[in-house]
Amino acid sequence: MAPLVILVVVTLALVGLRAAGVTRLPAWPFAVQGGVAAMFVATGLAHFIGMREELIAMVPPAIPAPGLVVTVTGVLELLGAVGVLWRRTALWAAAGLTLMLIGMFPANVYAAQQGISPSFGDALLPRTLMQIVFLAATVTVVVHYARRVEVRSGH
Repeated sequence: MAPLVILVVVTLALVGLRAAGVTRLPAWPFAVQGGVAAMFVATGLAHFIGMREELIAMVPPAIPAPGLVVTVTGVLELLGAVGVLWRRTALWAAAGLTLMLIGMFPANVYAAQQGISPSFGDALLPRTLMQIVFLAATVTVVVHYARRVEVRSGH
C-alpha cells in the first residue's frame, strides 16, 4: 500500500506546487513522473533494505535464483526512477518500468495466493487494482514522451 500512497502524495504535491505558483515546476505529466520516480525509489530500495526477504519469498519457485532476481529488479527500479526524470531517457525508462510491472505481476499473484504478506493491500484484488494504477502512471509518461517524439519527427 505504501507505494500507492507515495505515488499519489508526490504527484498531488507537485500538482499543488504548480497550482500555488511555483512556475519553475513543469506542468503535468512532470507531476506523474515525480510520483513514479518517488515510488520506484521506495520500492527499489525495499529490494535491499527492510523487505528483501519478503520480496525473495514472493518470487515463484519456477524462477531460479530469487535473490539475484530481487537484486536485479531493485537496481532496475532505481535506474528507472532516475531515468524517468530525465527528458532524454524518460520514454525508455517509463517503458521499461511498465514492462517490469507487467513481468513482476505473477510474483504478486503468487504472494497473494500463498499469503506471504497477509495485510489487506496484499490480497489479490487490491494488488491488482494498485498494479493498474501503477501501470496507468508509467503509461502516462510513455504516451506523453512518445507524442513528443512523434511531433518532433513530423508524424
